[in-house]
Formats: sequence, C-alpha cells, structure tokens
Amino acid sequence: MKNRSLGLNAFLNGLKSILNLLFPLITFPYVSRVLGVKGVGIYNYSNSIVSYFLLIAALGISTYAIREGAKYRDNKEQINKFASEVFTINIWSTLVSYVLLLACLVIFTNLHDYISCILIFSIQIFFTTLGTEWIYSIYEDYAYITIRSIIFQVISLILLFIFVRNKNDYLNYAAITVFSSIGSSIFNFVHARAFVKIRLTWHIPWKYHIVPILVIFASNVAIMIYVSSDITILGIMKNTYVVGLYSVAAKVYTIVKNLLSSLLIVTVPRLAMLMGKRRMNEYNQVLTRVTNMLLLFTLPAMTGLFMLSKGVILIISGRPFLAATPSLQILCLALIFSLFSWVISDCVLIPAKREKLVLIGTVISAILNIVLNIVLIPFWSEKAAALSTVVAEASMMFFNLYFARDIIKSIITSKDFKNNLLSSVVGCGGIILICWLCDIGWQNWIPKIVLSVVLSIGIYGAILVFLKNTTIYSVINNIKNKFLKN
Repeated sequence: MKNRSLGLNAFLNGLKSILNLLFPLITFPYVSRVLGVKGVGIYNYSNSIVSYFLLIAALGISTYAIREGAKYRDNKEQINKFASEVFTINIWSTLVSYVLLLACLVIFTNLHDYISCILIFSIQIFFTTLGTEWIYSIYEDYAYITIRSIIFQVISLILLFIFVRNKNDYLNYAAITVFSSIGSSIFNFVHARAFVKIRLTWHIPWKYHIVPILVIFASNVAIMIYVSSDITILGIMKNTYVVGLYSVAAKVYTIVKNLLSSLLIVTVPRLAMLMGKRRMNEYNQVLTRVTNMLLLFTLPAMTGLFMLSKGVILIISGRPFLAATPSLQILCLALIFSLFSWVISDCVLIPAKREKLVLIGTVISAILNIVLNIVLIPFWSEKAAALSTVVAEASMMFFNLYFARDIIKSIITSKDFKNNLLSSVVGCGGIILICWLCDIGWQNWIPKIVLSVVLSIGIYGAILVFLKNTTIYSVINNIKNKFLKN
C-alpha cells in the first residue's frame, strides 16, 4: 500500500479537529438560549451517563486494532481475518454494555426521569462499534474521515436550527446528535469494504486478543478517572462557583491539547506498522520527526496561552470568569508533559506491546492526582486542581520515559533534539517579549490577542531560522520542493 503523506494527514486531521471545536462554539450559544438551564442539564447528564457505557463497549479495541492491524494492512487475507476477529469482540463488548445499561436503568430509579434521552443516546453505542473508525486509521485515510465529518456536521447544524426551537426540544437535540453518529457510522461501515471484508466469526483466539485489549481498557478507565476527578472532588469539597471557574480553564486547556495532539495522532498507525515489521531505522526517523515537531508546536502554544490567558478567558466566558485565569496559566504547564506522555505511550510503548507498563504509570499518576486534589483543594481551591493535573501529567511522562528509555534514548539525547529544544526555548522568549509589549500598547483584548499571535508567530519563526533549527529548515525545504514540483 502506498504510504500517504504524514504532513497531509496531519493537516486533514487538524482541520477536522478545528471544525469539531468550531461547531460547538456555533451551536452552544443557540442551544443554551433555546433549551434553557433545565434542557441543557438533561441533555448533558444523559449524555454523560451513556458515555460510561460507550467506554465499556469500546474497551481498548481501537488502540489495539490500530497497533496490530497496521502491520497486516498489506496482506489482504491477514487483515480480513484480524479485522473480523476484532469486530466480533467489539460486538460482544457492545452487547455487554447494553445489558449493563438496561440493568442500571431498572435499578437506579433516579435515572427514570432521563430515560427517554438516555435511550436515544444509547443508540450511539451500537453504531460507534459498527463505524469501525480504526480501519481508517490503519490505512491512514484521513481525507475520507475529514470530508465525512464536515458533511454530517453541516447537516446536523441545519437540523438543529429547524427542529430545536423551544425548551422542550432537548430530545430533538439528542436525536440530531445521534443522527450525526449513526450517519457517519453507516457510511464508515459501507466504505470500509474498500479496505477489508469484515464478517462475524466464532473462531477467535481470545487469549491472544483479550489480554492486551483489557490492559488498554484499564488504562483508559484510569485516565478517565484522573481526568474527571478534579471536577468531582471540587464539587464535593467546594461549590458550584469554584467548579465553574475550573471548568472554563480545563475546557480551554483541553481544546488546545486536542488540537495539538490531532496533528500528531496520524503518525500512530505508521509507527505501529514500522515497529510491527521491525523496520526500526524508518521507525526511528519518523519518531525523531514527531518529537521535534512536538517541540516546535507545543512550547510556543504553551507560552502564548500562558501570556494571553486573561484575554482568552474574557473572550470565551466573560468577566465573571476572570478568576479562572490563574488556573489556566497553571494548566498551560501540563501541555508539554501531557503531549510528550501521549507520544511515548501511543507511539512507542503500545506499538512495542508494553501496554502493561502504560497501565502501571497511569494508575500511579491517577492515584497521585486524586491524593493531591484531596490534600490541596481545601487550601487552594481550583488552583489546586490545576496543579494536581500538572503533577499527574509530569508523573505520567516520566514513567513513560523510563519504561521506553531503551527505544527513545538515542533520540532525546541526540544533538539535533537538544539544539531544537534550545532554539524553541529561545523562540518562546521572543513570544513572551511580544505579548508583554502588546499588553502595554493595547487595551482592547481582541486586537491585542490577534496582534500578539501574528507577531509571535513571526518572531518565533525568525528566531528558529536564525538559530538553524533543523525542524523548521525541514519544513521550509518541503514547502520549497512542493512549489518547485508544481
């Protein structure tokens, strides 16, 4: 199979992530005004309940399928057999998820008020399994995923303005959300025939598949616990005002983190394929490029967001949420730890079949996060929750570094990596200077942020070129070559 351009894949996946962020920014102000507090509350609560059962149905299958399937993708017979086995396991986990959901609806009477909305959302569980999104990651078909995503988001937006007109239309809103998922999944399943032929099978080597799947699932559960524990513990130990402040800071942090990770996630199947086929020279070349690109984008994003946190909070949430600024500034520091941790986990340890070590690091980091929250929140409120996240993400990164040291030591100790790190740090100094000057010279936050971002990109790029950053030179040369070919 012809390898697709990692640069093009990164662009397409980044575009999809940007659209996934923009559409809620368009729809949420409309929905919140039409449905009101109660309608939005029912919608979000029902969705949150179903999300746990989506996690159960998914197990760790997507991550496992990308890792294992990537090395079979050039062999039709093997990939058809593998995909059918994994899909059948996913169908069984989906059935278990539905049984558990129905049991909860019967046992917990407080869910009865939300049963209609929960049942609508629950349709997603089956169709998410049917969608087999992991096939498109294995074959790096991000163009299809992006186009499909845009089409269904536009359709959903139109349906939203037609069918959600008053505060009793929260079920319509839930149905529109589910429609987007169903439509995407059906198209996925049909289009997947271009790559593999999936059939249900009774002949599954359960011992071979189930252990790594369950280990990855346990890691996903641990991650979900320590991602969600901040807000849960804040709600128990403090009040809704503090939770609201932290939620805004965490939302901005998550948006930036997801956007940056979307540029890198396209490398996972490529790296899994190269390691699976023991093509270690090529693997090291791609991983070196990924780590250098991570430095190139994450450090300036972290620095810029830290400097502009106050303005970002003001524009997104308004003056009542200004007290969230310190929390966002603390969370900015977690970006570099979180993204490096994710790269080492998904691009090194899991392709190397060391998912048990990932689980160990995740569980320890989750426990650390929860303990720090319990100890510090009474004193520092939402700032303590932000700090505990930074410490947990740093802990996870250092555990992953230790567990992967034999594979990545040559990369992170290389002269190129050190030079790129130094030039990026100096470039971030330029960003700090620009943001400080713009803060002195402008009062209105919108032009201040726009000017700060534009000038920061310019000064950062200029410093990298001046200091001969190899990654930026590689990007410039690639652009030149493409223009010369055209």
